[in-house]
Amino acid sequence: MSLKPFKSIGIGVAYSPNLKANIFEAARLCVFFGSKLFLIHVGEKSEDKIAMLKVILKSFEKDNLEYEVVFKTGKPVDVILSTTEEKKIDLLILGAVQRERFLKYYVGSIARKITRQAKCSVLLLIKPSVERLPCEHIVVNGLKDPKTEQTIKVAFYVAKKLKSEKITIVEEIKQDQISVKVDDDKSLRRANIIKERIRLRENSRINEIISHIPDAYTKNKTIKLQPIFGKKGYSIGHYAQISRADLLVMNAPIKMTFWDRLFPHDIEHILTELPTDVLILQ
Repeated sequence: MSLKPFKSIGIGVAYSPNLKANIFEAARLCVFFGSKLFLIHVGEKSEDKIAMLKVILKSFEKDNLEYEVVFKTGKPVDVILSTTEEKKIDLLILGAVQRERFLKYYVGSIARKITRQAKCSVLLLIKPSVERLPCEHIVVNGLKDPKTEQTIKVAFYVAKKLKSEKITIVEEIKQDQISVKVDDDKSLRRANIIKERIRLRENSRINEIISHIPDAYTKNKTIKLQPIFGKKGYSIGHYAQISRADLLVMNAPIKMTFWDRLFPHDIEHILTELPTDVLILQ
């Protein structure tokens, strides 16, 4: 298990009302993970901009935060994506946008394009804060996929570093796995037996993954396994919302194609309406 999945963290810095909160969130994560921070600004370099960033980051001098400011002109999506590759950034932080008059968040067009195309992991923040808000409950996908074991391991790493007490691993199971039409008590019992067998099988698979994680990461954690029958992406997003999770950790899709956008991929359900902060792992 890689003890340091995020050696470098990048964030786009635009001079907006959320600038200080975004930088504080990114800098705090760099301190927790022992990462170098890259501040990416789309535009010309200027001493005034550098001075402003220095003032904001002064609070982190005591933590020996290592950072670099990157200035680059061009289209925001191209600049951020090319910089993440050039600087070998492991985790890119992006802010989400609140819908007007509703307490719901979604990924704006620029952030959505970056999320779909980024070759590194992406953290989507819905409410960046200057003051640290504790991350107490992490929900992570447990779907059967080659990437899932590493995703669960990184979720435990993040939980340890952020001092999160609870991790819920959600196994999303397609409804069509229960190939029984329920129209009487007998068929209902049969469907319930099939559901229970699937639940036991999935829990066994997840427990096997957890058994490979060092005790230092699982110790003193409340670990819950939660099978859910429903639509991938939508089900886990809904669960993260109703369980008041502070962070949702997901696998990145293997490939995003035109058809994935036309017929929503599981991650697209999450991007449409963010239930909480979302970490998408490559």
